[in-house]
Amino acid sequence: MELTLLVIFWYGILHAFGPDHLSAIADFSVGKNQRKTLLITFLFALGHGVSLFIFAKLLESVEISEELLAYGDIVSATVIIGMGVYLLFMVITKRIQLQKHSHENKEHIHIYFGKSHEHNNDSTAMTSSLSLGLLMGAGGVRGMLITLGAVSNGTVDLTMVAAFTLGVMLIFGVFGLFMLYINQRFLGSLTNVRRTFSIVGIISLIVGTNILLG
Repeated sequence: MELTLLVIFWYGILHAFGPDHLSAIADFSVGKNQRKTLLITFLFALGHGVSLFIFAKLLESVEISEELLAYGDIVSATVIIGMGVYLLFMVITKRIQLQKHSHENKEHIHIYFGKSHEHNNDSTAMTSSLSLGLLMGAGGVRGMLITLGAVSNGTVDLTMVAAFTLGVMLIFGVFGLFMLYINQRFLGSLTNVRRTFSIVGIISLIVGTNILLG
């Protein structure tokens, strides 16, 4: 059993390196502070693991063709492309703003969408991150079922999903720290903020399009 969990944990690590996952995390965490960035990556990984568990359980009792499972990849690609289009739209229409102010002689930078700065959108970002993780789990069902079929006769339980989610969370967390470094080191001016959001948006378009064409 320990070997099975180790294999699934390793698969979670490999699965997390998918460009669609990293693009999604970048889309949501760019411009966020430390707490938001780490929470977003955690919720995305959690949603992804729960989604895969639900889909895998459904597929244990329902016979679904390989062609139908392939639509999961289309869902993931569409989400990534949509996020890329959204970020580029926000940049082009100049709806990404930056505000600086000081508290106790420490400068704070707030990056926000829209014409005015509001503090009530934290829960929306968290919910969106969890929902995106749940939605994009459809794109990983095929690979997870192949792995589970090889090591456990296709039977899925919460322990296996926990091992998979921990593997995913490890890589997402590291990438979240990388995004946090970008946020803290390079997003000190509005020009850099809009440039970074443009790059992330373009990468999302490329990744999503590549998945669809692949």
